Amino acid sequence: MKKLPDLEAWAIFAKIAEVGTFAGAAAELALSQATVSKAVARLEARMNTTLFHRTSRRMVLTDSGLAALEHAARLLHEGQAAEAALAERSTSLRGPIRIAAPMSFGLSHLAPALPPFMAMHPEVNLDIEFSDELVDLVANRFDLALRISCLPDSSLLARRLCSVRILLVGSPAYFERHGRPEHPRQLAVHRALQYAYSQDGASWKFRHEHHGEFAQPIEAALRVNNAEALEHALQAGLGLALQPEFLVWQDIQAGRLQAVMQDWQVDPIVLHILTPPGRRRPARVQRFIDYLIESFARQPWARDGAQEHAQA
Repeated sequence: MKKLPDLEAWAIFAKIAEVGTFAGAAAELALSQATVSKAVARLEARMNTTLFHRTSRRMVLTDSGLAALEHAARLLHEGQAAEAALAERSTSLRGPIRIAAPMSFGLSHLAPALPPFMAMHPEVNLDIEFSDELVDLVANRFDLALRISCLPDSSLLARRLCSVRILLVGSPAYFERHGRPEHPRQLAVHRALQYAYSQDGASWKFRHEHHGEFAQPIEAALRVNNAEALEHALQAGLGLALQPEFLVWQDIQAGRLQAVMQDWQVDPIVLHILTPPGRRRPARVQRFIDYLIESFARQPWARDGAQEHAQA
């Protein structure tokens, strides 16, 4: 198997030819003269040829050196251009950001937050995938993801944005017909509307400050894989549902829905921003993360502040 080209040595060779001396090349590249000399020696040994004629007064390229110079100079230039492009990309507020977000939260809260950011940073391109599936950030080349869940251990970096209450809600008309439950066991005679990805499956679990925990099995009259789809059935008085506060707080304020059994609490969900391993993020990605942190902190359904964790 052939060895890889000694790209560092060829770049040093090109710089020597450009500035005219070994000492000058060493100074520009922030290397020792010994390192520069050894790089040329490696090339000459590998190519079995001499690249420079050196005397006490001057140094000139040999015919072999002249033949190699154009290629070596191109390597040096392309390497410098690649580093400059990546440095500019990592520090400038331009370029793409690829984002994954859950469907209901993404449509109701992330999407409305995008226009102000886009107006402030017109050279940033946002590419967003809305899905309740837990996508692989690394394999799918996402810069960040919003997740509302308990996070498994992984190499991903997580920033906790806030917790969100889960409320048992129904319409005033529903409660007029069926009564207001005061204990989880009373839900056995109520109609349940269920989010399919609920972590508790076919039971609704509650916790009371004095009475402890209680799990009530339910039989769903409607089961959907997008919690936002329960809105119409709830407002039509067709049942009760456990819903995140970010979906129903406006309906509660407007009187279209009411929260019941608030002394029996459901474990809150937590909103996180996840990023791939590695703490160095392009400036545009960090700016977008900072923008989301500030934007969501002002929301009426956000219950606590952001915290950063090394891993998720």
